[in-house]
Amino acid sequence: MAREEPAFKLKITNLSLFVLYVNTTDMVQLKNQLDTRFNKTQDFFSNTPVALDLSAIANSNISPDFAGLISFMLDHGMHATGVVGGSAEQREAAVQSGLGLFPDTIVKPAVKTAPISTTASGITPDAEKDSQPELGLAIETAAGEPNSSNILDSDTQLQKPASQVLPTFRPTMIINKPVRTGQRIYAEGANLVVLGVVNAGAELIADGDIHIYAPLRGRAIAGAQGNENARIFIHSLEAELISIAGCFKVFENGIPENLRGKPVQVHLDGSDLIIEPLLS
Repeated sequence: MAREEPAFKLKITNLSLFVLYVNTTDMVQLKNQLDTRFNKTQDFFSNTPVALDLSAIANSNISPDFAGLISFMLDHGMHATGVVGGSAEQREAAVQSGLGLFPDTIVKPAVKTAPISTTASGITPDAEKDSQPELGLAIETAAGEPNSSNILDSDTQLQKPASQVLPTFRPTMIINKPVRTGQRIYAEGANLVVLGVVNAGAELIADGDIHIYAPLRGRAIAGAQGNENARIFIHSLEAELISIAGCFKVFENGIPENLRGKPVQVHLDGSDLIIEPLLS
């Protein structure tokens, strides 16, 4: 008699996840600020799961209008999945609205804003504007998780916890074929080499460096777990987003003419993201 295969498996996995830090109980203010941010990255969020961190409002006697917030987020492609922190009353209200409860250890909130520079000697790309902190929200990924979630605003830097331990590196991952739209490749604890085109909507993530010997039309995220020495090398810059150790640039207004379609390298100089042509 043939052995019956189990109908399911239940495992704990290391999934990347957006975290929306709710810093106010004023839902009008929160939604207005979310609208402002979403308008900069239209169509970026598509069926994206998001956890709501309530730590900043845990001492408030007010529970957010979770049903209204869930509906609002769905309109922008974001699916609220659960809450982190918050008071007992807020967590109970979240459960009543159909949300799950995450452990408080899922994130270590440490967010600051800083301008990101794409300037380098001899080039003059479009000027960046200094960003100001917004009181209503902050978005970041779960601690230790690689994700494009650090990409809601092109002028936001996510500061890693000082105690973070960099991963042990593994052999370089090599991808010798095109990366399709919607595909995500993560080189955990390793460098990543891609020999084919990275299509729009595709995402590359590496804890080390990323080398792309073809056009990059999607997203590339190096130093995903905080390695500020990571670099990205691109044969032809046509990207939607590039990021190193939480500093990122979203090309919502297009790529500067002197960089578009050119071989470039990307690295950090302090808190500035530097994009410069490769020397010929």
